[in-house]
Amino acid sequence: MPNSITIKNKIKNYNKKIYVSGDKSLSIRWVLFSSIASGVSTARNLLISEDVMAAIQAVKKLGIKVSLKKDKCKVYGKGLNGYKFKKNQTINAKNSGTLGRLILGLLVNCSYPIKLIGDKSLSKRDFKRISDPLKKFGVNFKLNKSKNLPLKILGKENLNPIKYYESRGSAQCKSSVIFAGMRANGTTYIKAKKSRNHTELLCKYLKLPIKTITKKNYDLIEIKKVKKINSFNYNIPSDISSSAFFIILTALSKDSSLLIKNVNINPTRIGVMTILKKMGINIKIKNIKYYKGEKTADIFVKSSKKIKSINCPVKLNSGAIDEFLLIFLIAAKAKGISYFKDLSELNQKESPRLKWGAKILKKMGIKNEVTDNSIRIFGNPNLQIKKKIIIKNFLKDHRVFMTSVIAALSFGGTWKIFDKDSIKTSFPNFLKIIEEIKK
Repeated sequence: MPNSITIKNKIKNYNKKIYVSGDKSLSIRWVLFSSIASGVSTARNLLISEDVMAAIQAVKKLGIKVSLKKDKCKVYGKGLNGYKFKKNQTINAKNSGTLGRLILGLLVNCSYPIKLIGDKSLSKRDFKRISDPLKKFGVNFKLNKSKNLPLKILGKENLNPIKYYESRGSAQCKSSVIFAGMRANGTTYIKAKKSRNHTELLCKYLKLPIKTITKKNYDLIEIKKVKKINSFNYNIPSDISSSAFFIILTALSKDSSLLIKNVNINPTRIGVMTILKKMGINIKIKNIKYYKGEKTADIFVKSSKKIKSINCPVKLNSGAIDEFLLIFLIAAKAKGISYFKDLSELNQKESPRLKWGAKILKKMGIKNEVTDNSIRIFGNPNLQIKKKIIIKNFLKDHRVFMTSVIAALSFGGTWKIFDKDSIKTSFPNFLKIIEEIKK
C-alpha cells in the first residue's frame, strides 16, 4: 500500500452527523492515572492510536496488567508505589510528547535508572523544560545533548516539595510536576501560565489533595502528598482537536453543515472555536453536559460565506495551540490581513509547525510573512487552486498531513500528500470519516 494520498477534487456539499474518536489527552491521562490507582479501572471509547498504545505499553513495562478489547480497556492498578520493573528498563514514548513528559513525573521515585526513548521527531523536542523542575525534587537526569531524548532518569525515595513557575503554557510540564508533587513530602506549589487543565480536573474528580486557584492570566496549584488513588471508570468524550478538522472543512465548503456529537469542550481547549467565531464562522454549541469535571456538547457548524481577518489575541493561543495550522487555512480565505503572534510554542511540536503553516500557505499561493514566533497572512476570499502541490518531509507530523488533506478538499488543485501513516499516532480513522462525509 502506498504511504501517500492524492486528492484531485474539492469536496461536494454535504449535511452530515458524525462521531469523532476519543480525546487523546484524556485517553493518555486515564491510562497513567489508572496505573497508579488501587484496583481495576475501565475506560470506554479509549482512543486506539499509536500514542495511546505507547502509554499502555509503558505502564505494562512498569508491571501493570492491561487488557484491551476494541475501544474498551481495563487497567489493573497496583497503587501509587506499585510499579515493579527490572533493571535497565527502557520505555518508548514513540511520537507522544504528552506521554514522554507526563510519565517522568510518575518515575520520580524509581529505584533503578530508566531510559526514555522516542521516535525521530520526539527525540528532537526539548525535555530540559521538564527535567529542570523535576531535578528540584531531587531526581537525577542524564539527557542527550543536554536537552533531548534518549534520557535516563534515576528517582529518589524521599522527595523534596518544590516551587515551580511554568511560564510557557505547557500542560505537559505542569502535569508532570503535579504527578511528581503527589509523591513529595510536603506541599508543592505551581504558578502556571494558562493551559489545558485535564490533569487538575481528574485530580478534583478523584478527590486528591490538590487545590487550584484561578487568576486572570495564571493558575496557582498546591499539591500535597497523595496516599491513595481509587480506581475509576471513564467514558471518554470525543476529541475537540480531531473535531476541528471537520469544523474547518465545513466552514470552507459550499452549502454544507455538520453536527459532531459528544465532544469534549473543556474551556482550556476551545480557543479554536473562539477564534473562528471572531472570524465569522457559524458555530453553535448544543446539548451541553458535564461529565467527571469535563464539559461536553454537540457542535454544529455551517458553511461561511464571509470570513473576516483577525488580529488574534495572544490570550487565545494556549487554548488553540494544536489547531493553528487549520486556523491559518481560514485566514487564507479571509478578507484582509490576519496576524498571529507569540506562537514560538508551535515550533516545539512534532514538527516546526509555524514554519510548515507558512510553507503550506505559500504552496497554495497565499502571501505570508513569518518570523520565529509570528505570521501575517494576506487572505484571498476568491482563492481557487488549479496547480499540483506536493507535501512531504514534515517529520511525519500527523497535523501537517491532516491539514493538507483539508486544504486540498477545500481549495482544489491536485495534491500529493506523503506519510499517510502519520495519522496512526493520534487519529487513525481520520480518512475513514472523510469518506463518510463525502458519501
